Amino acid sequence: MTLPKQTLREALNGISGILVTPFNDVDEVDPPRLQPVIDRAVDAGVHVLVANGNTSEFYALDASEAERMVFATAELVAGRVPLLGGVGKNIKDACQLARASRAAGVTALMVHQPPDPFVAPRGVIDYVQRIAEAGEGLPLVLYLRDDGIGLDTIEMLARLPGVVGLKWACPTPLRLGTLINRTRDIDLAWVGGLAESWAPAFYAVGSRGFTSGLINVLPARSVDIHAALQSGDYEKAMQLINATAEFEELRTEERNGTNVTVVKTALQLIGNDCGRVRPPGAWPLTSTARDKLIRLVQESAR
Repeated sequence: MTLPKQTLREALNGISGILVTPFNDVDEVDPPRLQPVIDRAVDAGVHVLVANGNTSEFYALDASEAERMVFATAELVAGRVPLLGGVGKNIKDACQLARASRAAGVTALMVHQPPDPFVAPRGVIDYVQRIAEAGEGLPLVLYLRDDGIGLDTIEMLARLPGVVGLKWACPTPLRLGTLINRTRDIDLAWVGGLAESWAPAFYAVGSRGFTSGLINVLPARSVDIHAALQSGDYEKAMQLINATAEFEELRTEERNGTNVTVVKTALQLIGNDCGRVRPPGAWPLTSTARDKLIRLVQESAR
C-alpha cells in the first residue's frame, strides 16, 4: 500500500496496533484467525496496523513464518489502513524480510533494534542503512528499546534517508523530548512505544502517536484514549487508561513474560482463539491471573 510520505506521517500520529500472530493446535502459524482482530481494529478507527512486532511474537517466529505472516496480514488488511512490516534479528534475515515485506505491499518497514550482545552505535547505523537498501525506498520506522546507544547516535539514525518515524519504547520521556527538539527541522513522527499507560507522558513532550497491543481485544478503548489526548482532555485520558490498568499490570507479570499471554487468553475468552504463546513466553496464565482476567473481560463487555 503506497502512501504519500505526509499521509503516512499523519497516520503515525495515531495508534499503531501491534497484531498477534495466531497459531493452530499443532503450533503452526494460522493467519485466517487474525481476520476478526483486524476487522475490529479497522472498524474502531485504529490508524496503523503492524505485523511482526513484539506482540506478534516476532522473536519466536522463524524467517519463513515471518514472511508468511506479512503476506497474509497484507491480504487481510486489504489496504484499509497503512501496514508496517517488522524486520530484524540478524542482518541477512532482516534484509530478506525487508524484501519480502516490500513484495507483500507493506506501507513501511518497522526496524527492530538489534538484540545482539555486541551492538556498536555505529553498527546500528550500518544495520539500518543496509535494511533501507533492501527495502528499495520503503519508508522506515525505527523501534528503539534501548536509548543507551546515546542521543547523538539516535539523532543520526533519525536523520538517515527514508526514516519517517521513531518508536520510543524507553521509559525516558525527558530524553524523548530532547530528541524531538533536536530534530524538529525534519518533522519526524515520534511514536510512544510503551502503549497506552505511557501515552500521556510521551504526549506531553511532543509524541503524538502510541503503540497498542490492547487493540487486539479492545480497540475502541485505545481509540478513545487517543481522542482524549488529541483534544487535550488529560483527565479523561487518564480515566480511560486507569480502567485498563489491571489488564496491563497482568501483562507485566513474570518479567513481562505474560505480555502476549494475557492478550491471547483474552482473545480466547471473547471467542477469537489465536492459539497459545510460544516459549520463552509464559503459557498458560496462572489460575489467579486467569480468574482476574476473566473478571476484567466480563466487566469490559458490560
